[in-house]
Amino acid sequence: MNINWYPGHMKKTRESIEKNLSMVDVVFELIDARIPYSSQNPVIDSIVKDKPRIIILNKADLSSIKGNKIWQEYFKKKGLNTILFNSLDRRGIEELIHMSRNITAEKTISYEKKGIINRSIRAMIIGIPNVGKSTLINNLTGRRGAKVGNKPGITKSNQWIKTKGDLELLDTPGILWPKFEEKRVGLNLAFTGAIKDEILDRETLALKLIETLVEICPELLEKRYNFEIGDSSPLEIMTDIGFKRGCIMRGGEVDYEKISNILLDEFRKGVIGNITLEFPRENTDGHIGV
Repeated sequence: MNINWYPGHMKKTRESIEKNLSMVDVVFELIDARIPYSSQNPVIDSIVKDKPRIIILNKADLSSIKGNKIWQEYFKKKGLNTILFNSLDRRGIEELIHMSRNITAEKTISYEKKGIINRSIRAMIIGIPNVGKSTLINNLTGRRGAKVGNKPGITKSNQWIKTKGDLELLDTPGILWPKFEEKRVGLNLAFTGAIKDEILDRETLALKLIETLVEICPELLEKRYNFEIGDSSPLEIMTDIGFKRGCIMRGGEVDYEKISNILLDEFRKGVIGNITLEFPRENTDGHIGV
C-alpha cells in the first residue's frame, strides 16, 4: 500500500515557516505520542536549526504510559525539551508555559535592558496535519480561537493568536514531506488520521491496522472485540469482528467498508486501548509496541 500526500500548500507552508522563523523566540513542535518517529517531519531540523524548540508529545492520553516515558527519555538524550500534552484535561499547559519562559529568559532579560518590558514570548507552532495544533492553541487561549477538526488540513494559512498569559502564538498549517522513505511511516500516519482518508483505500488500511495490532498488542484487540486471534489472518479477524458487530449486508455477507470505518475510528479514539505503535530504534528493533 503506497501512501503519499503532499498538497501544494505544504510547499508554501515550508517557505513561510523559514521566512517567519526570525520573528519568534521559540518553536513548539507537535508530534503524535503514538507515532513520535513517523509524525516528526524530518525536514524540521534543517528548517528550525538552532532556534529554541519544545517537543510536545500530543495525544499522550491515547499512547501507552511506557511508550511516553521511553520517548521522553529519547528526546532528552538528544538535548530537546519535551512535554506530554493531553487536550482532554489540559495536562501539560502549565509546564509548557513555564518551560517557554525558562528557555527564553536570557532573551527576555536582554529586551528588558533595552527598556522593553512585558514583551510577549513569541512561539511558532509547527507539526504534521491533524496532530492537534489548533486544539493546543484553544487550550492556551481558553477559547475557540483556532479552527479545530478531526481531518487534516483545517488550518490553511499562518495566523497570530494572543493568549491570556505572556505567549503570542503563530499557527501554521500542517506540513508533511514529499516522499515517505519508509513504508511504515506512511501507514502510521494513515492509521492516526494525518493523511486524508479520501485518498486511501480504507479497507486495505484497516487490514494493515489489524496486522499491526496483532503484532504489538493482540491482547487489546481480543479484549475489545471479544474473540481469540489464534492463527487467524487479518481478513479472517476483520470478518469475525464484522459478524460480532452486526456489519452484515443483504445475503449475509460482511460489510467490510463499515467494519473498516469502525476499526479505524475506534483505534484513533483510543477505544481499543492506549497504544504506542513504535519505539526509538536504539531501544527496540523498530516496529514494536507495548
